[in-house]
Amino acid sequence: MTARIVVVGSFNTDLTSYVERMPRPGETVHGRKFVTGPGGKGSNQAVAAARLGAEVTFVGRVGQDVFADLALNTWKAEGINTDYVIQDPEHATGVAPIFVDDSGENMIVVVLGANLNIQKADIDAAAEAIARADVVLTQLEINYDAVGYALKIAKAQGARTILNPAPAGQLPPEVVALADFMTPNETELEVLSNSPGVPPEQAARKLLTTPAQTVVMTLGSKGARYVRQDDEGVIPAFPVDVVDTTGAGDAFNGGLAVALAEGKDLQEAIRFANATAALCVTKPGTAPSMPRREDVEALLAANSL
Repeated sequence: MTARIVVVGSFNTDLTSYVERMPRPGETVHGRKFVTGPGGKGSNQAVAAARLGAEVTFVGRVGQDVFADLALNTWKAEGINTDYVIQDPEHATGVAPIFVDDSGENMIVVVLGANLNIQKADIDAAAEAIARADVVLTQLEINYDAVGYALKIAKAQGARTILNPAPAGQLPPEVVALADFMTPNETELEVLSNSPGVPPEQAARKLLTTPAQTVVMTLGSKGARYVRQDDEGVIPAFPVDVVDTTGAGDAFNGGLAVALAEGKDLQEAIRFANATAALCVTKPGTAPSMPRREDVEALLAANSL
């Protein structure tokens, strides 16, 4: 069975400059290298799901500029359906200028542009695709009204819903209640639950309004912890040689969406997501580092329980 995934989310062009050190205010420094690449949490997650064998539809907005061409070409290369991508005439494609110094520290400015102009009508236009979807996945790099509406329409159409609350932000309780699965890291969990200083398991339970909901908290090299009203546990990560952790969370979400859509049980689905994230961090970059299905299967087989 081919998993059918709809991603309502963001695309940003990553503009990365590598420098010896960060400039002081008013100072110009010489960079060593400049790299342009596809990014944005929604797009990265869509690429991850597509490379794992899913039928993926992307719902979002880009501008009418050269960065939009990068987005559309990226999705075309991965076989992602772009019928519901709007090229916004008033807003530029999202960009993320990134500066990385020789110590590995970075500074990032995210200008979300067209991502913040996604309309309810854009989601309504994709209603047929949403109705066919097994899982609808969204994040917080688009406007929050669109997040809530996407989850509402997905639930009405019978799809399972995943909310990746990244970057960290707060949503109304009625929106959180529409998410079958929430996938925060520890910081995002604290913000989403408005529970600073509260133990993570307790903060996660604050978000659960029905027995059908699950919080899956990503823990980096420690794996992932799932919390339900009547159950919790930790699924360990896979030991790998880490090159670049950028995009690991997006790989995890793409893997989780595909595994759930294919009918895997929760623990098996999280293990699949962990394997996807593990392979992602062995390569540099975000979208380009998303692994192929055969590589994930090989890692799982090599570490069979």
